[in-house]
Amino acid sequence: MKSKYIKLAIFILAVIVIVIVNHHYKLHERFHNFDDFKYMIGDNIIKASIIYIIATAVGSSVLALPGVTFALFSGILFGPVLGIILCSLSSTLAAVISFLISRFFLKDAVKPLVEKNKCLNKLLFEDGNKNAMLLLMITRLVPLFPYNIQNFAYGITDVSFIKYSLYTFLFMLPGISLFTIASVGIVSQDNKYLYFLISAAILIFVLIISFLLKKKYLNKCT
Repeated sequence: MKSKYIKLAIFILAVIVIVIVNHHYKLHERFHNFDDFKYMIGDNIIKASIIYIIATAVGSSVLALPGVTFALFSGILFGPVLGIILCSLSSTLAAVISFLISRFFLKDAVKPLVEKNKCLNKLLFEDGNKNAMLLLMITRLVPLFPYNIQNFAYGITDVSFIKYSLYTFLFMLPGISLFTIASVGIVSQDNKYLYFLISAAILIFVLIISFLLKKKYLNKCT
């Protein structure tokens, strides 16, 4: 058996084991315990921040929990400034972990299949990865694209690890800020509408930039 199929088999086996362990120990339910986190933040905010980063990185990459959930949690638990910082760091860490897993276990087996699609091949692998980088910017900016799938999908491209990490951090920042600040607005007693107004402004900014990038991206595809 070729090494690429061995890697793919190891990856599938690891996913099955993770699903079974998560189902057995109910690990995903432990990330929803607000009371424990609030108590920990009041007692030791550094410890709570580290646990949040680890929980988000593992939850998003290994357990494939929705990334937007952690952005909402960060705003409610840590506030707008620290919430954005912690969520950006942990989400980037999760994206990097998934990228490395995909590149090592999946790229050799999946890339030849993707290259058979003319449009995907042009978008992801031609023009020195310029199109893949443009696609990464758009999908990171618009929080509607499944975060977990993206992390694994870019692992099969030839995009460099450094560029992927840097662009992921920068272009996820508006979306993370949007959800984090909006979640603060939900629980705020005094500045609710201010937070919602800031979130709306970020949303408009994201949509305009995404439209301009998408227009350029589609022109390259056709």
